[in-house]
Amino acid sequence: MKPSPIRERLTETRVSFPTQDGLHLEGLICPGAEGRGWIILCHPHPLYGGDMYNNVVGGLQGALVQQGFSTLRFNFRGVGESEGRYDDGVGEEEDVRGAAEFVIEQTNRPLFLVGYSFGAAVGAKAVVADERVKALACISPPIEMYDFSYLKDDRRPKFFVAGDRDFVCPVKPLEDFFDSLAQPKSIRIIQDVDHFWWGMEDRVADSVIDFLQGLWRG
Repeated sequence: MKPSPIRERLTETRVSFPTQDGLHLEGLICPGAEGRGWIILCHPHPLYGGDMYNNVVGGLQGALVQQGFSTLRFNFRGVGESEGRYDDGVGEEEDVRGAAEFVIEQTNRPLFLVGYSFGAAVGAKAVVADERVKALACISPPIEMYDFSYLKDDRRPKFFVAGDRDFVCPVKPLEDFFDSLAQPKSIRIIQDVDHFWWGMEDRVADSVIDFLQGLWRG
């Protein structure tokens, strides 16, 4: 079944795309300027209200498009109009792979993944063996709840950002894990920010944009 775009807003278009296990997921795409990459945005935990309209995901989407990047944000299975039901992170990895295939079918521009919290855990794991995804950004990764060891030998550019008051992503465990990773890598700890980033969405968006723009400068 081919994706069927429907005009959503002036800046985004609603799409439906398949997963390998036969579900269809809803998403919103926004093509940016020529020459910039595509960003897949993965939202936080579905069982705690996470969806593609989350404040961090929405703030990232708007800021990235303003900088010329193209974006796909989508709802994991069982969220919103996406088919299926929550699958404890296993099926959600298939959702991320489906999103990557959907974008790659449409463009030859560089592809990057940005995940927030649960979205960082399942997003990065889903594409760890996919060399078409050129870099990873993990926002507030739940470092003590999920196993991120699959990233230790990953040679792609990797970026981690969290607040110093994040109870889901404590600074010391994150820094210890970061130290174990292969280069290239970078990290940023932002002061006076907790896991939810309310009122600080611009801070995390600016950090991710700095990382992505640095890939071109580098």
